[in-house]
Amino acid sequence: MSLIIHIRMNIDTIKITRILRKTTSKQNVDCYAVCWVQNGARGIEINKTLYTNVSNSVFFLNPGYDWKILKKDTTSSSGYVLYIPKNILNHPIFKNLQITEIRLLNTNEIPKINLTPAIETRVKAILEMLDELLSTNLKHREEAIISLLNTFFVYCDGKCNIKSVISDNNAKSALVYRFKKSIDHNINQYHDVGHYAKVLNVSSKYLNECVKEVLGVNAKHLLDEQLVMRARHSLKFTDKTVKEVGYELGFSSPDYFSYFFKKHVGTTPSQLRQN
Repeated sequence: MSLIIHIRMNIDTIKITRILRKTTSKQNVDCYAVCWVQNGARGIEINKTLYTNVSNSVFFLNPGYDWKILKKDTTSSSGYVLYIPKNILNHPIFKNLQITEIRLLNTNEIPKINLTPAIETRVKAILEMLDELLSTNLKHREEAIISLLNTFFVYCDGKCNIKSVISDNNAKSALVYRFKKSIDHNINQYHDVGHYAKVLNVSSKYLNECVKEVLGVNAKHLLDEQLVMRARHSLKFTDKTVKEVGYELGFSSPDYFSYFFKKHVGTTPSQLRQN
């Protein structure tokens, strides 16, 4: 029987569950578990070792691990668990993804990723689409599910996310994650590293050193990257004028917004919209 037929037979064993109970335990011994733990979780216990401070993290657990997620209450969801059959990752579409190699799914360490805020939104949308497809009998359903899984892994493996292992309680990684969250909430008002450093109670120099060590870029790069991403989205997917987009993003004048945009994108806002 071919690999594709095997994969089609196992598509229906893909499962997405919400973390709702006080204890969410491993359900399928033959599947990888991708646990996206959001707020409200007390910790995750893996092979009888309890790890705390796990909120806003994605864990990649191979079938050999015994695990359970512990919640503080049952009033709201604390995330999602995606179960993926082992053989599905043999599909050719995944062969070039680092996420399926030793570094993430076949390692003795337990990989942990803190998703950047913008990526969190996209990952949730992908899980929602996956869950919808799993409940239908649409034509080409299998191909669509495999494609969405690939997109999910690509987003998780993105260089903008903070990657570590569960045993690593690195204060610098935690600081960079708080910095990225603060950017997400305040970029429309504040474009300078100094503001964020002050809010985080560190010096601009130390913040920049931490970002460079954890992500390989400087702190200003993250601010500029977020501004460019939001500007591109507004220019492409809204009817706001260039002037409105610039002011909405906190630029002092349309001319300065156009200068900034062309410097980073290589084209003016008006040219991007026309193309």
